Amino acid sequence: MTAMNNKYRHMKNRLAFLIVSLFLYFETSAQCAMCRAVLESEEGQSTAEGVNDGIMYLMAIPYLLVAGIGFVIYWQFFRKKKSEKTSPIL
Repeated sequence: MTAMNNKYRHMKNRLAFLIVSLFLYFETSAQCAMCRAVLESEEGQSTAEGVNDGIMYLMAIPYLLVAGIGFVIYWQFFRKKKSEKTSPIL
């Protein structure tokens, strides 16, 4: 019975996370149009260039984190396989 309750609790947590994520997505989508209008109305494009550089920086960080975590997992798996091959059988 507790396994079934854990399954439903896990499903409820996923559903709640999905709903919160959707609300946050809609909020950020609305802000993009406002930022774009403000940046396009400015005569000097230095602020727009700064915002674009910030967006590129923020966009790159998740990819670097995922690549780093993937590399660590791969390295751990590779090292484990290598140690299994070299260990003597008693």
